[in-house]
Amino acid sequence: MSKLPDIIKKHEAEIRREWLKTMATDVRRTDLMNDAELDQQTRNLLSGMVEGVQAGDITHLDGPAWAQVRDQIQAISASRAQQGFTPSETATFLLSLKQPIFHLVRKELRESPDEMFTEIWNANLLLDRLALFITEAFMATREQLISRQQQELLELSTPVVTLWDGILALPIIGTLDSARTQVVMESLLQAVVQTNSRYAIIDITGVPTVDTLVAQHLLKTITAARLMGAECIISGVRPQIAQTIVHLGIDLTQVITKAKLSDAFALVLHKSGRTVTRIKGEARNSSGAGAQTGASAEKKGE
Repeated sequence: MSKLPDIIKKHEAEIRREWLKTMATDVRRTDLMNDAELDQQTRNLLSGMVEGVQAGDITHLDGPAWAQVRDQIQAISASRAQQGFTPSETATFLLSLKQPIFHLVRKELRESPDEMFTEIWNANLLLDRLALFITEAFMATREQLISRQQQELLELSTPVVTLWDGILALPIIGTLDSARTQVVMESLLQAVVQTNSRYAIIDITGVPTVDTLVAQHLLKTITAARLMGAECIISGVRPQIAQTIVHLGIDLTQVITKAKLSDAFALVLHKSGRTVTRIKGEARNSSGAGAQTGASAEKKGE
């Protein structure tokens, strides 16, 4: 039977005290975590380890005896990922526990070298497995954070703007891929339903290149909008993009395209039975007579 559980349980307070001292000179990050939080993490984790090693199995951490430690490691890794710790700093947090445990094992078993080396090896295996577990948990949490942030950025980078009653604009900046096309389509369709709009302008001025895949994504979005009763117009078609579309043989004959957003907006206003007129006097630079004349003309128009 391993004597490691008895050693850890007997010297739990001393181990935790030496563990905190080791971290103070090794991986202590006062800019990211205060002393009270670090003290609580070490207290909870070491307490769970005592229960785990008392079960007698220090090699299989997937057993029920280590459930508390696994939950604590998940919580610690998630907290440290959000606070800005690196994977190496998180792993070193656990690996720094080796020194105080090794010291006590050597102290307790100095009269029996064979047992001492056996227990040091057991402690080494245990802490290495725990360090691997906390690193994997940390990386999984950080990947979830990055994925959520990317999703939020996608939603922020595809705003649907109401230009006029019944007229929407969707400016696209950057390259369209399958994931982003899904976000664009959902945002546009949701806005069409909420505003009951009949026209939508998809502006691709900020799209660097248009290839076959990008064109297919645009056509999918336009088709989906049509099914919701909204007519789509593509604006921002630069000469380079027009040449690329022709060279690739992309069929956009069923879609109205314009070079500028203003041209597309003017066309949609005309389609919806509206027109834009200049109020007399607005072009004058004087803030006196010009403004007064403009106000008078606006009043007559009403």
